[in-house]
Amino acid sequence: MTYLWAILCFVAAMAFAISPWLVDGFNGFAPTQFPVVLENPPIQPAGFAFGIWGLIYAWLIIGTGFGVARRSSDLDWEAMRPMLALSLATGALWIPLAQLSPIAATLLIWVMLGSAMLSLFKIGDTDRWLQQAPVAIYAGWLTAAACVATGVVMGGYGWVNPTLAALIMLSLAVAIAVVMQYRLHRAPEYGMTVIWALIGIIANNWQPFNVAVTGLALIGIFAILSLRATDTE
Repeated sequence: MTYLWAILCFVAAMAFAISPWLVDGFNGFAPTQFPVVLENPPIQPAGFAFGIWGLIYAWLIIGTGFGVARRSSDLDWEAMRPMLALSLATGALWIPLAQLSPIAATLLIWVMLGSAMLSLFKIGDTDRWLQQAPVAIYAGWLTAAACVATGVVMGGYGWVNPTLAALIMLSLAVAIAVVMQYRLHRAPEYGMTVIWALIGIIANNWQPFNVAVTGLALIGIFAILSLRATDTE
């Protein structure tokens, strides 16, 4: 079974990376998918921040490929693989579903996040840059992405105004990130990826300036960095 899970992780990583190419022109939820048209939700990072997906896809493929080639029967890699395979396989379905139903896609991304986090907690002690790091940045970005998707849905369906939706979900993202980073002292890549997302949110709220969302994002950055500083003392 160890070899089978190694293969499944690699195949799922490939499918996950290929999925955006199978759906032309998808750049997130379209404003027209919601009853309330939001051209630029304050919870959403600026466009440049999404470039991290290229790094995530490549690193996951390299890591899982190395796992197949060199660590297929390594017990240190075994525990993390089932949850990682589940998360990546679910991720391969996310973009097609997002075009059909933002609510269903938002629920699915929380499944992706939960399984990625479980995988990260089960990661072994060897091959840090090929076993731990790709899963850590993947889980870090999903922490932000799940909260962003939920905030966009909340504002887009008119459940709350867009700024309040941003503040609620940004608070949740920061809380999850702080707890996770506190528990994952050995995985700074997780926290740094969340910080990247927060920088993107600040950039998106700079003009016009949204003081509440920007301020909360800055607090989140300092909170995560303070945990890293404590770890190095």
